[in-house]
Amino acid sequence: MVFENLIMQYKCLIIMKNTSIIGLLWLILPALLHAQQDAPAPQVSFSGYVEPYWLYDLGQPADHNRPAFIYSYNRHNEVNINLAMLKASVTHSRIRANLALMGGTYAQANLANEPALLRHLFEANAGVQLSKKHEWWLDMGVFPSHIGFESAIGKDCWTLSRSLLAENSPYYESGIKMGYTSSDNKWFFSLLYLNGWQRIQRVAGNQTPAWGHQITFKPTGRLTLNSSSYIGNEQPDSLRKMRYFHNFYAVIQCNSHLGLTLGFDIGAEQVAKGSGDYHTWIAPIAVAKYQINSSVALAVRAEYYQDKSGVIIATDLPGGFQTWGASGNMDVAITKHLLCRLEYRLLESKEALFTSKGKADKQNQMIALAFAANF
Repeated sequence: MVFENLIMQYKCLIIMKNTSIIGLLWLILPALLHAQQDAPAPQVSFSGYVEPYWLYDLGQPADHNRPAFIYSYNRHNEVNINLAMLKASVTHSRIRANLALMGGTYAQANLANEPALLRHLFEANAGVQLSKKHEWWLDMGVFPSHIGFESAIGKDCWTLSRSLLAENSPYYESGIKMGYTSSDNKWFFSLLYLNGWQRIQRVAGNQTPAWGHQITFKPTGRLTLNSSSYIGNEQPDSLRKMRYFHNFYAVIQCNSHLGLTLGFDIGAEQVAKGSGDYHTWIAPIAVAKYQINSSVALAVRAEYYQDKSGVIIATDLPGGFQTWGASGNMDVAITKHLLCRLEYRLLESKEALFTSKGKADKQNQMIALAFAANF
């Protein structure tokens, strides 16, 4: 029933697609003109971030690469940089813009399918506030993803490594975003028109519009509820297979020390063009963080990812991808600008998905040490 409703919503969006973009442009133009009147001087800020790390994979891969579905901290037994980023932000009256350039093993792995000139682009967008009285914004460009509670920036996540759920859903997206934040900051709504599932450049032969939504509710300072979706086609139109995806998570701050994050992904993609049959995948996760004091925090994670048909994570195994994981993490804040992190992680598959010293294995273990420095 969930996916039938999504299909109906998508058909309605298709009807509107020829007028929606033009309509948005007509909204932008008067807002831009009014924003320039009596505008104060632009405010410009610069920031930087770097994540050096050392990781040891007990499977000892000869090529030093972690499993192919891991995109962050993915190099074995070497000191490397997961993410290094420089960012500039500008605000001017009711206009805003961001530009962030990056390098590191994350960028190398996660943007491998983008054109070479775009692989170092972390963020590049500009937006206009459509109302003087309300936080109603229209932004366009490349953004961090609207899906999930984790991002590519490690210091903003409770664990050193990213979850299977985060690694295999979009980290970034390109498109147009209409967003509204309520006056009491309890609600956030957005509608997105996108180039595709984690894409800056569209698939050749694909003219199918992709859409997303996000609703975030913060009834109190201790609870955040989020619903995000994606509807689109990742194939040329001649082979079109619609993909329907939903992410839900809750962040619960139980007290001043203990926090819990619960998340669940579910997705479905057509077996073939025009088919009423779907391949599905699911990914539940739970993360707990305990803040011992102002400098030291511990976190544990339990997760599972099932993709039997290989829609997101392709394998040559009869049962596809069915893997659970657990990890333990310790963070030590050396200063407010430098975080030291240590993690042990175990992944176990239903079948021999991994390799250990050149042989097939059902388990994968790693330990990692990382710094997260911001300035």
